[in-house]
Amino acid sequence: MATATYPPPPPYYRLYKDYLQNPKSAPEPPPPIEGTYVCFGGNYTTDDVLPSLEDQGVRQLYPNGPNIDFKKELRSLNRELQLHILELADVLVERPSQYARRVEEISLIFKNLHHLLNSLRPHQARATLIHILELQIQRRKEALEDIKRRREEAQRLLKESLATLDGQ
Repeated sequence: MATATYPPPPPYYRLYKDYLQNPKSAPEPPPPIEGTYVCFGGNYTTDDVLPSLEDQGVRQLYPNGPNIDFKKELRSLNRELQLHILELADVLVERPSQYARRVEEISLIFKNLHHLLNSLRPHQARATLIHILELQIQRRKEALEDIKRRREEAQRLLKESLATLDGQ
């Protein structure tokens, strides 16, 4: 019995047989997926929207609206977190049976901090992309300058060699 090392190619490879002669003969790629889709049994959406804390059933500790001062609110939540952790230490020493409420308050503060930081992710992604593109531009300019410098050096060497040959 003969067995193949590799399986045969999928049947749709025949759609591309005339591609070298006529690149437009290949089928168009499928359109991008919009809305919801299923992948490996999980439902996903193409909409990248951060759900609000209220949608998640969590009380929001910072003001709502488009003009949030992230720096101020993060500092405020951080100070509040420090205060609640100190209070938790005090409660654990003096009234250990009442620690659960303090832990829930700390959890609420962490959820708010996490949500506030996640709302900054699109801005962070844009800033990172801008930085990467600026680095690429800088590297390309440096490479271009290096090529120009080497070209001038090669031209200088050619002129010197021609002058040396003419002098003989």
